[in-house]
Amino acid sequence: MIRRMTDDRADEVTVLAAGRFLRLVRRGRWEYVERVRGAGAAAVVAVTEAGAIVLISQPRPALGGLTIELPAGLVGDTAGDEGEAGALAAGRELVEETGYEAAEITPLMAGPSSPGLTNEGIALFRARGLRRVGPGGGVEHEQITVHEVPLAAVDGWLAARAAEGYHVDVKVYAGLYFAKIDA
Repeated sequence: MIRRMTDDRADEVTVLAAGRFLRLVRRGRWEYVERVRGAGAAAVVAVTEAGAIVLISQPRPALGGLTIELPAGLVGDTAGDEGEAGALAAGRELVEETGYEAAEITPLMAGPSSPGLTNEGIALFRARGLRRVGPGGGVEHEQITVHEVPLAAVDGWLAARAAEGYHVDVKVYAGLYFAKIDA
């Protein structure tokens, strides 16, 4: 059962500002961000046959630096793909960002990505049966680097990246939970 807000103005939504990809809205007294297009996000927990988790790094202007992340992207955010399934988006993003194609993609969990900031949800998917089909690196204007990190060494690897100044997305740790229980 989902608990609803008790604020008597919870249904009043006012758009405060809007850009090409995001809009700032107010519901009752709360301000938050929502996406203009898309139906949430999909992130992928992908482990190679050799036992390495596939992670990416890329610059994130909002943080002013590089992040370590799971391969991920928006669901149904392009014209004609408005009804795209999350698993389909997960597979598409895995190929675009990492160059790996999965024989099987299954859902793991879903929930809010940052509940104090946005109404966006994110679903985690497991990718199995990986095979390299391209170089990865993302699409136009993305600067993605692919990292294959052995599960046995990932904790130290992440600590070293954090010490170097990388921002480690907390969803990486959720993904590791699922990767390690499946290993």
